[in-house]
Amino acid sequence: MPKQKTKKAIAKRFRRTGTGKLLRSRGGKSHLATSKTRKRKRNLRRAKVVTPDLVSRKFSAMLGK
Repeated sequence: MPKQKTKKAIAKRFRRTGTGKLLRSRGGKSHLATSKTRKRKRNLRRAKVVTPDLVSRKFSAMLGK
């Protein structure tokens, strides 16, 4: 049986931590930044952990891990 290919769209948007959790980047950074506070823009730079549920397991399969 051949290996499962990695879904490149998922691989570009998510990355795996050392403990196996998925990280995603936050949206809302690209434009209209002047109306957002400095604190809000700073927090948008940080990655968010995807909740460990069915979606996370589906993405794990798509990442080929």
